[in-house]
Amino acid sequence: MSYRQFLLKKLIDKDFVKINSVEDQSILAKRIEQEAPKKVFISIDEEPYCVQITESTKEIMYIPCKTISLNCTMEEVLESLADNDFVVVVNDNNDYVGFLTYDVFSKHLLNEYDRTQAYLHTILNTIDESCTVIDHDTNVLYWTKGAEKIFSFKENEIIGKPITNFFDEGQLEILNTLKKGTSVYHSQHHARKDLVVMINSNPVYFNGEIIGAVVSEADITSQIRLNNELYKTSEKLFHLEEEVRKSLPAIDPFSYIKGNSPALKQVIEIAKKTASTNAAVLIYGESGVGKELFAKAIHYLRESENAPFVAINCGAIPSGLFESEIFGYEKGAFSGADQKGKKGKVELAKNGTLFLDEIGEMPLEMQVKILRLLQEKKFYPVGGTKELEVDFRVVAATNRDLKELIKEGKFREDLYYRLNVVNFRVPPLRERLEDIIELTHYFLYEISVKYNRPIHGISQAVMQSLLQYSWPGNIRELKNIIERLVVFSENGQIKIDDLPIEMERITPSIKIDSDSIPYHSFTNEGKSLSDQLQEYEKEIILRELNNVNGNKLLCAKNLEVTRATLYNRMNKLGIK
Repeated sequence: MSYRQFLLKKLIDKDFVKINSVEDQSILAKRIEQEAPKKVFISIDEEPYCVQITESTKEIMYIPCKTISLNCTMEEVLESLADNDFVVVVNDNNDYVGFLTYDVFSKHLLNEYDRTQAYLHTILNTIDESCTVIDHDTNVLYWTKGAEKIFSFKENEIIGKPITNFFDEGQLEILNTLKKGTSVYHSQHHARKDLVVMINSNPVYFNGEIIGAVVSEADITSQIRLNNELYKTSEKLFHLEEEVRKSLPAIDPFSYIKGNSPALKQVIEIAKKTASTNAAVLIYGESGVGKELFAKAIHYLRESENAPFVAINCGAIPSGLFESEIFGYEKGAFSGADQKGKKGKVELAKNGTLFLDEIGEMPLEMQVKILRLLQEKKFYPVGGTKELEVDFRVVAATNRDLKELIKEGKFREDLYYRLNVVNFRVPPLRERLEDIIELTHYFLYEISVKYNRPIHGISQAVMQSLLQYSWPGNIRELKNIIERLVVFSENGQIKIDDLPIEMERITPSIKIDSDSIPYHSFTNEGKSLSDQLQEYEKEIILRELNNVNGNKLLCAKNLEVTRATLYNRMNKLGIK
């Protein structure tokens, strides 16, 4: 249904009555008086008439009406009203659904216009970004609260006036859109000497002609500065982390999981609590989010130093070989078997951790045997007659919805409840964008060392492209792309053209002098990595609060976090 059809349905006056044809005029007159002020329509020879009583003679008037379809266009409605006082609207079954007159049509149309304007103004004042609309003569039609915050001009100061009265024409991307009809999407733009924005723009077309232009802008100045600061400290962080790991008597295994986002920290806290028990653990998460890293961290935290960690990818073993891989086999158990026999993964995991990766792919016939193994910690090798007993802890992981598999009959419900003592979900990379910057710099330095190809920096255009990508392959895909960029780098420079074709390339329009941006200097070398990172984070937040005169809402916006996240970080870091 088009908007015009939707609007037409709202414009129709439904306050009417349709009656069957009657021959007695007095009965008809009484019915008309009873139904007043509703309109009364009557069908004569299948043609509609509006019946009214004249005030002077009290005679019944029959006014012929034209019928139009509920699916007709506005133009057809206007043409019909030009020659008819009343227009009856019918549906596909030829049933009356309402009527229109010029008065009804114009009154309701004006009301709907006012309602639409109310919706539009509310939408524009709800979005955080700056949004500007100009007409063909460059007069400003709409100017949002976001625009007021970024550019410091109030709506009543700028509405109805040419935008060129307030800004230099050379800095107005919206004028290029208006004059050339070009659209811009996620492009960096130097809106002012001290302001960098991410800009989208589109021309407004009406009847094939450009009648105006729309531009939306998001302030990314602070994001660019923070990114440059992070890059300057990446090498120091890399070396510092390694030194801390060597110096600490007990290494926190979760330190290998990179990221500082609230979502990731919450999952790590759950995993640490889980590691203090022997409970079975079920880890949910998309491919590439690092489920095995979490499994290993739990293992190293709750097992002894030499305890084995044995991983099985349930989706990579052919179903015919699954049992022998899991339980092992005795010598001569089957044709082609090793004459010495072979220990299975379960036996190798004795007194350690058995990690069942992609548990949702396990063959159904094997699930009942795994269930018995988990319940009794006993099994028979293939071809063996002696039952073996083994003690281990189990961690399982999957990127599938096990409850849906249970409904489909592809996964045993009793095995699910045996594995699902404790569960948590590792969030995908697209849900923790703040971690992309940290991971990018970490991988950039790690891989540049691996290939002995020093990298001098990463441009804002490349970083913006990384931040706006959806990352279906998550951290694994990010590391691969960073490795690709390092491999193709020239003279220490990362080129945006070397990004994979499926990633959007952001065209840079400015260059910030990174030498003019201060960076944190790590001098507290006696402190742990976590403590020093917190000090660095505290310094960034305090500096930004100072820049905005203590305005927490604006500080959160500049740091691109929610206000709740900012408050939580301030409380944790002891910022009053």
